[in-house]
Amino acid sequence: MQETTAARLGRRPAWLIDSADFWRLWFVGLVVFGVRWVETVAVGVFVYQQTASPFTVAMMTMLRMLPMGLFGAFIGAFADRMDRRATLIIVAAGTVLTSLALATLAHLHLLTVWHLALASFLNGVGWATDNPVRRVMIGDVVGAARMGTAMSLEVGANNASRMFGPTLGGLLLAGVGIEGVFTLSVALYAVALLAAFRVRYRNSFPSSTTEPVLARIAEGIRLVRNDRRLTGTLTVTVIYNVFGWPFTSMVPVIGQDRLLLGPEGIGILASMDGIGAFAGAVLMAMLCRPAFYRHAYVGGVLLYMVMLTVFALVPSPAVAGFALLFTGFGGAGFSIMQATLVYLSSPPEMRSRMLGVLSVCIGVGPVGFIALGWLADAIGAPWATAATGLTGLLMMLLARPLWRAI
Repeated sequence: MQETTAARLGRRPAWLIDSADFWRLWFVGLVVFGVRWVETVAVGVFVYQQTASPFTVAMMTMLRMLPMGLFGAFIGAFADRMDRRATLIIVAAGTVLTSLALATLAHLHLLTVWHLALASFLNGVGWATDNPVRRVMIGDVVGAARMGTAMSLEVGANNASRMFGPTLGGLLLAGVGIEGVFTLSVALYAVALLAAFRVRYRNSFPSSTTEPVLARIAEGIRLVRNDRRLTGTLTVTVIYNVFGWPFTSMVPVIGQDRLLLGPEGIGILASMDGIGAFAGAVLMAMLCRPAFYRHAYVGGVLLYMVMLTVFALVPSPAVAGFALLFTGFGGAGFSIMQATLVYLSSPPEMRSRMLGVLSVCIGVGPVGFIALGWLADAIGAPWATAATGLTGLLMMLLARPLWRAI
């Protein structure tokens, strides 16, 4: 007797998602993540060599996150009215043009720090669309039941790029110069643009609505206030992005000044975070079930804070790399569950708005980058980084009544 489709699907591994559109959207994310990590180390080292200021290095990453806080809620409110595929194509085309401008300036030896600052902000605008546009598309394509698996594969792509991106960025900067970094960015973004064109997904959206954008945003905020699961999830997101994530901007500074590494060594060091995160994402895709989502989310943040503190204080490159391995492992649990928990806790008609609110919570990260950069200039990058990690642990303890409701 011929097997039914349901029976065949039931025996497939959990990580095998049979959707061409999912894999196209996944590939776009892989490229965006990869370019971001190639550029993070290369730009960080380049800016530090030009300015000798940890604060300025931190500002490059801060500017990439700032649009999430400024525009995330508005993008989320507009997203249900947009053709998401068209929006994705426009964003991908914008990244190609931005990297092309930087590559041209670099080849002409005209590239300056302010060019990088402007490009970071423009790329950040594109990044602010990712949750309410591309990740909502992923959820719609795979269905709510497979959102956790899809996010594991999504974060796995991010973390695979973190394994190779920083090393590649350091090698390109040392061997070719900053112009080689942005030339690679142009080529990779162009391939992502082609993948976006091939997406067949189309969302239904109203051609017109009388509900004002601010009213839609207010409705989303009311939902968060009245749902303790969402309140706890977003509180943890804020803590991570203010006290945890900003430490990544100090890896080039600590690597150069405390650990005495060159661009290649800094790239390899930064890649350790990605190796741990990739391993964590693979394990999550294979093993994690909904009953453990909260534990992966909260436990991941706690491990991340402890290990970034260890990284900041140890004098050995080997031990520092080992600590980064575990920041990646903890960060994987957090990153996978962040969008998953918000998506699953939100009514279908509110998901774009809720992921827009999530983008705003991620977008408060610039507060942490500014504080860390200022503190690093005042007391040194290692002690400033350790202080933020310990403060993050304290904030997680104080927020325990909120995240227990997740």
